[in-house]
Amino acid sequence: MAAATAFNIISRAGILAGLALSVHPHMLRHACGFYLASRGYDTRAIQAYLGHKNIQHTIRYTELSPDRFQNFWLD
Repeated sequence: MAAATAFNIISRAGILAGLALSVHPHMLRHACGFYLASRGYDTRAIQAYLGHKNIQHTIRYTELSPDRFQNFWLD
């Protein structure tokens, strides 16, 4: 599938869903990163999965997911 076709399909899905913001394919990548971080996956594993060369690009997903650490100190 061509990149433009994917962009059009995803943009159209956002419109049909009545979303207030415009949707683009890269949002799926961000959603995947946030999902993996919220499920407690290791940051280095997320980095490898998303293909980030720099860990700083991956850390944003864990920084914006504070509830990821809520059960750290449960006995």
